[in-house]
Order: sequence, then structure tokens, then C-alpha cells
Amino acid sequence: MIFLSQPSLDQLNFTREETLVNHLGIEFTGIGQDYLEATMPVDHRTKQPMGLLHGGANVVLAETLGSVASSLTLDLTKFSCVGLEINANHLKSVREGTVKGVARPIHIGRTTQVWEIKIFNEANQLCCISRMTMAILEKK
Repeated sequence: MIFLSQPSLDQLNFTREETLVNHLGIEFTGIGQDYLEATMPVDHRTKQPMGLLHGGANVVLAETLGSVASSLTLDLTKFSCVGLEINANHLKSVREGTVKGVARPIHIGRTTQVWEIKIFNEANQLCCISRMTMAILEKK
């Protein structure tokens, strides 16, 4: 288990109230030994004018998963985490339904973490792959 704490999905979903995460309909759906999972609808909130899932919405889903997963590896009374860099490769367009993102660590270090987030369509086809670097900051 890489996570120091393993909150319930209800607890994770409660933290999204009154945030961009909630506005876009992102919902945490799974947590395991080394992953965090969430879904996001492909609808009027997340599509671009051409009717496709907006690349920026993919990045919001990826950053949400990477940030929350990173925070679960830390003693939050002593440390915090902030995003340093994120990238995304959009591999397949999505027009409708729901996408699922899964975050897994590549590196969990003392001062940095790197997370890979894969986003899949309802046919379980890889639509986007993202990598996020987190800075781990000691609270003073």
C-alpha cells in the first residue's frame, strides 16, 4: 500500500463540493494498493465546440487524480503537495458517455513525486495519457 491513509470514496467525493471537480462531474470511483480512479461525464460541461471531450477537461481529471493521490501518500500535518508540471497526450477523441482516469505512481520521493494518469473511454480504449510532477513541501 503506497497510501498512508485510505479514505472512503464518500470521504473523497465530499472534498469536491463547491470546486471545479464537482462542477465537471468528476467522481472518485476506486482506490487500491497503488492507484486512484475517478470518472468524468462527457457532456455539455466537458465538451469543446466541435462536440468532442475538451483536452483541458482531460487535464483537469488527470490533475485531480494526481494531486489527490499524492496527498494520500503524505502526512498532511507535516507536508503538502503542489503541482509542478503536467502534460497530456490526447490519443483518441470521445463524443459521449463517461471517461475513467487511473493514477499510478512512477516515482514517490522525499521532495518530488511523478504520477502517470491514463484516461479510458467506455470501451476501455486509451484516450489520453498524462504525466504529472508534484513538489512535496514541508510545512513550517
